[in-house]
Amino acid sequence: MATDFDLFIIGGGINGCGIARDAAGRGLKVGLAEMNDLASATSSASTKLFHGGLRYLEFFEFGLVRKALIEREVLLRNMPHISWPMRFVLPYHPDMRFENDTPTSRLLSTVMPWMKGRRPAWLIRLGLFMYDNLGGRKILPATRVVDLTRRPVGAPLKDKFKQAYEYSDCWVEDARLVVLNARDAAEHGARIMTRTKVISADRVKGHWQIVTETNGKQSTHTARALVNAGGPWVENVVRQVAHQNTSEGVRLVRGSHIVTKKLFDHDKAYFFQGEDGRIIFAIPYETDFTLIGTTDQEHDDLNTKPVATEAEQDYLCAFASQYFEKPVTRDDIVWTYSGVRPLYDDGAKSATAATRDYVLSLDDNGAPLLNVFGGKITTYRKLAENALGKLTPLIGGTSPWTEDAPLPGGNFKVGDRDRLVSDLLADYPFLTPAWALRLIKGYGTEARSILGDAKNSADLGRDFGATLTEAEVKWLMAREYAKTAEDVVWRRSKLGLRLTPDQIAALDAHMAG
Repeated sequence: MATDFDLFIIGGGINGCGIARDAAGRGLKVGLAEMNDLASATSSASTKLFHGGLRYLEFFEFGLVRKALIEREVLLRNMPHISWPMRFVLPYHPDMRFENDTPTSRLLSTVMPWMKGRRPAWLIRLGLFMYDNLGGRKILPATRVVDLTRRPVGAPLKDKFKQAYEYSDCWVEDARLVVLNARDAAEHGARIMTRTKVISADRVKGHWQIVTETNGKQSTHTARALVNAGGPWVENVVRQVAHQNTSEGVRLVRGSHIVTKKLFDHDKAYFFQGEDGRIIFAIPYETDFTLIGTTDQEHDDLNTKPVATEAEQDYLCAFASQYFEKPVTRDDIVWTYSGVRPLYDDGAKSATAATRDYVLSLDDNGAPLLNVFGGKITTYRKLAENALGKLTPLIGGTSPWTEDAPLPGGNFKVGDRDRLVSDLLADYPFLTPAWALRLIKGYGTEARSILGDAKNSADLGRDFGATLTEAEVKWLMAREYAKTAEDVVWRRSKLGLRLTPDQIAALDAHMAG
């Protein structure tokens, strides 16, 4: 029997939207339902890095790290507007320790008991050598040793830190990554349904019958195959929506971040190791701020909205203050955010030790059901490719195609961003440099489509503050599924850091009208 879709996807986070894009580009009829806004949960609450996961080497996750390192540069090439290279400074001090129960710490405690859990410098150098070479690095520069007493990156740090290692990873605008994948899926024919909850999904006569609800109205769809990319809700979808039994599950781990006033005056990030063995990052954020995170806390109740608790905020301030000469306090915090990471439950003893790799579980006893457990933002494209590798033998579709396919607005070379900003300023002289940079970072080559034939800022319509104009809001509503001010100022952008509550309320009223 003919169905509405070849593939129906539950979940509009990075995994769901990545699978939708890949599938639609293979010629499949794709539908996707997200109960809230795109990237409204975990996918907008990451540390916003494409990275191999340097600390995962201590857990002997060599395969995961290698996959992520290879993928890092693939992603960078395909989205140089929302992702860019970043250098990380890892200060070293002899008192740094392993987390108590990593495979590496257990091994060293056996062969070098006199170290008493400390991380030796040679081991960090070995880890960074592996990090440089496991993934066939081509674009990003290699690790180097830095004299903190002579370099600007040492100025904000305490005097006891004399030496550091500087290595490469990449920044990514996580929520925009999700939206651009959804947009590209739609441009390939997918139907993206936001604020649409899946009420039930049942196998009926060899296909899936899916009931959704949007604004109180129910609709029924049919599909040859179903993908459960529910993220933290993946188990709920299996059992309560698709009415299937499973022995697999996820471990819900809350990761909280704080955003503070700008703590240093350079463009490099810091990788801090604690005396308890944990690590955090301190990253330049939105020009005038610093992002610090993350925590790893068990989160047992999905009905409880994740927030950065006072204890977590204090922990991150105290951790960063072990390194910065000027202590970081709660008074420095301007914003916090928190998300629940659905890690595949591999039985690890701690949240930190739980694997960040993903598991794709295919149930082909009838119409195919693919459940997505775990994953990390860096490997989302490969996850989608592997998901289609399991599904295409059952439902058809052409070969993989996303490795060399830029996301919308990303059709320019890594390193050309400054040229795009200069060209935009030349053609639209009423823009300020900060405004032009924000537009290129958000929209890449599509920034010109937003500005159109404007000769001055008045041509862009109402000014909502912080360079947000009616023309941009109109674009976001028409092209990027934005429906509320929150969608615009906290996910499509981070202008919520600069707008007042009254300005945000005015934007909300405009969008509702």
